[in-house]
Amino acid sequence: MKNIKKLLILLGILMIASCVNDYDYGIPIPGEAENVMVPANKITTFRAIKQRFDQAINNGNLITTIDVDEEIYLEGYVVSSDAAGNFFEELIIQNKTDASNPDNDPRLGFRIDINVSSLSETFEFGRKVYIKLSGLTIGKSNGILTIAKGEGQRLEQIQEFEYRNIIIRTQEVVSIIPKSTTLINLTEADRNTLIKLDNMQLNRFELGATYASESIDQFDGLRTLENCDSGVSIIMQTSTFSNFRTLIIPQGKGSITGVFSRDFGDDFNVLIPNSAVDVDFTNTERCDPLELDCGLAETIGTQNLFYEDFETQSNNRLIEISGWTNYIEVGSEGWEGYSSTSSNASLGRSARVQPASSGDLSNIAWLITPPIDLDAYNNLTLQFKTSNSLADSSFLEVLYSLDWDGIEANITSANWGVLSAAYVVKDTDSFVQWFNSGNVNLYCSSGTMYIAFKYTGGGIDTFDGIYELDEISVDYLP
Repeated sequence: MKNIKKLLILLGILMIASCVNDYDYGIPIPGEAENVMVPANKITTFRAIKQRFDQAINNGNLITTIDVDEEIYLEGYVVSSDAAGNFFEELIIQNKTDASNPDNDPRLGFRIDINVSSLSETFEFGRKVYIKLSGLTIGKSNGILTIAKGEGQRLEQIQEFEYRNIIIRTQEVVSIIPKSTTLINLTEADRNTLIKLDNMQLNRFELGATYASESIDQFDGLRTLENCDSGVSIIMQTSTFSNFRTLIIPQGKGSITGVFSRDFGDDFNVLIPNSAVDVDFTNTERCDPLELDCGLAETIGTQNLFYEDFETQSNNRLIEISGWTNYIEVGSEGWEGYSSTSSNASLGRSARVQPASSGDLSNIAWLITPPIDLDAYNNLTLQFKTSNSLADSSFLEVLYSLDWDGIEANITSANWGVLSAAYVVKDTDSFVQWFNSGNVNLYCSSGTMYIAFKYTGGGIDTFDGIYELDEISVDYLP
């Protein structure tokens, strides 16, 4: 009987021990080794895998699959973390650790799609990993280069039962120095890599907003961040499942670090922070522009001061209208006539600015109205319509000046403010639709006013959106 009791006790101890997490007792994690033995001649480069994908696209395929018998590995470093809930069932890896070294740029990154949560407990930020590519598929998911399993021409998640044999966790954890750059200089090669942007702030119209717990936030909170030097903006994306979603975004200016990516619909660029700590807006001196907000008028004036629908202009030729100024501040592209009946149809003929394929790093183009004597007319109002095509972080502003003298050479030295009541199409808006500005009041000011439609963009693929403008009308009451 005593022997039976001893046997039962021993079995009980073994059963308890089997329920304890292996990691607590120092048992090696599956897929990890003290000295990872990946043959050096089997390690490929990010660029080589990207070239395989590009070749597949050129051949009319959406994906490329590594043969199951081809033993090759990627060596990379984890730059995402799901610890705060802003990444889910994915790892973002890049091939360099120190972007302050010019030899490390341009970098490349991949998203790895895995049907496993809490990945940061095993593959934390900065962890060096090897990806065994045999049998895996490379494609684009929401515009982002992704490594996954392949099913026909689709990407499927790597499953829990197999991922530890695919992602090999080394003992090495490194410090990642993000690439410190500007929005203008970001390219497709920077996607899936860690980026730091300086002198940034939340757009003034979104002050007081949380990261992702507003009534409009369904899956992600999308907040506009702008650069104080160039005015260029980007969307910060925060999951509504993140643990910092209810925090109010800091209202000063400073730096932000995150993974450069695309939104879920692949419509615009986003920056995804790993946590709220990555948003360092501690400088209380914001860089908001001069602003005029007279609100919107309930009625439209019965008399028209001027109206422009660009019907007399020639397609793909610079706009030339008496009294108007079409000024190219930077680059080679200005406002031109445009007519189309495609999905991105014009309103008959419209004004358009399109820097794509121009070769210009940056484009700044102004279209300025004739002078408006605010003191000579009653209840002046402004209306116009705008549309865009995949704005790619480029943007359009509606500005006013009360001190410009009408001389082209003095445009940039004059004081220009924002007509904040006017709605202007945004990067995040549908590229098919035309948007009305609203009936914008002008009569809370005095003097002579010029109104400018200022485009800022460029010829590179992350900054080359198209904007259209039409049906500009200034009206008044007799």
